[in-house]
Amino acid sequence: MTGAGAHLSGVWSQVTDIQVERGVGCRVIDVHGHEYLDFTGGIAAASTGFSHPRVVQAIADQAARIIHSQINVYRHDKLAVLASKLAEITPAGIDTFYFGSTSEEVLESAVKLAKHATGRRNVVVFDGAFHGRTHYTLAMSSSRSIDRDGYGPLPAGVFISAFPGPHASDQEAEVSRALWALDRMFATQVEPSEVAAIVIEPVIGERGYIPTPPDFIAGLAARCREHGIMFVADETQSGFGRTGRMFAVDALDVEPDIVCMAKGLASGFPFAALGTRREIDDRWRPGSHSGSSNGNPIGCAAALATIEVLTSPGFLDNVKARGDQLIDSLREMQQLDQALAHVRGRGLMVATEFDSSERAVAVVDHCLRESDLILMVAGTRNRTIRWSPPLVVTAEEISEATTAFAAAIRATG
Repeated sequence: MTGAGAHLSGVWSQVTDIQVERGVGCRVIDVHGHEYLDFTGGIAAASTGFSHPRVVQAIADQAARIIHSQINVYRHDKLAVLASKLAEITPAGIDTFYFGSTSEEVLESAVKLAKHATGRRNVVVFDGAFHGRTHYTLAMSSSRSIDRDGYGPLPAGVFISAFPGPHASDQEAEVSRALWALDRMFATQVEPSEVAAIVIEPVIGERGYIPTPPDFIAGLAARCREHGIMFVADETQSGFGRTGRMFAVDALDVEPDIVCMAKGLASGFPFAALGTRREIDDRWRPGSHSGSSNGNPIGCAAALATIEVLTSPGFLDNVKARGDQLIDSLREMQQLDQALAHVRGRGLMVATEFDSSERAVAVVDHCLRESDLILMVAGTRNRTIRWSPPLVVTAEEISEATTAFAAAIRATG
């Protein structure tokens, strides 16, 4: 590598080679002034767009007051305000909050809390999940082998159970099969009395935006209640309006013990939160857990401004409408080419799955090259294209993106 990037690590993969200078709404502008419509949304992080004026102003105002306030030394005035606001919008029973910087941090924090609260040492996750890339969250993840390759041995105490296959013709039978596999795991590999937490994404992310079946969630919640296991919802991608509800579990008739939040919480500013119930948090020994940037004041300000936008009248109604528009348009395109095998999603967390990775990659490349539309592949075999535009996307931008997608399908068929 030469030039301006000569001293950057090469470990990051790249979706594009765009050198971005600024962004507004759903669009990013490169250093040459060229504009792109970004339907990755910073991988579902830019919930209010790339520079929403309320979020920008909140960050600027807070930066002028204080940038860093180490939570073990002293507290700032936005901590309690944000916690109170989150208590209003999170699932029933969630009323106490721990703040961090990244999704991996709060996922590991959730596991540590569950272990303290239950006195147990094991965790159950599901095939195809993605929870992060730190050593422990990597042990919890199984969406792609490349993420794990060369990093073993990974931490022990993580058990991976079956997840219902999304393409089974009999979904009821598939859910029963997956629950049976979990019960068999309890009978053959780990006693449920030794499991601290079951951790699941309400919409499976990196495997290809697969909504978790409600009956499966209900079965997991029932087993958690029966065995005293903490139910942990990883809402890293699906939270903060992404599915048309503030949290994806809001539509699933379940009350989690712990909710993990990041990405859209602060419009992409590095900020994350763990929510739980007071009686669970009371079992977390004071002084046993912390972090250098917990409750960063700029992050709190960005989160408060983001929540103000997301909870404004009609905002989530528009997310639902735009999600319906997107899904309906994409399903119509299945008539163009049988290679577009599946369209699925909730709200603006949508996936289009092709019959091969080569076709999916070709469509993404065509959209970027010919229409300035940024999309990206996902899934274990890279056959899925995920659609996660900023939640401020307009009907006209949905139409622009789907028109480009249709042209790419025709050109690459």
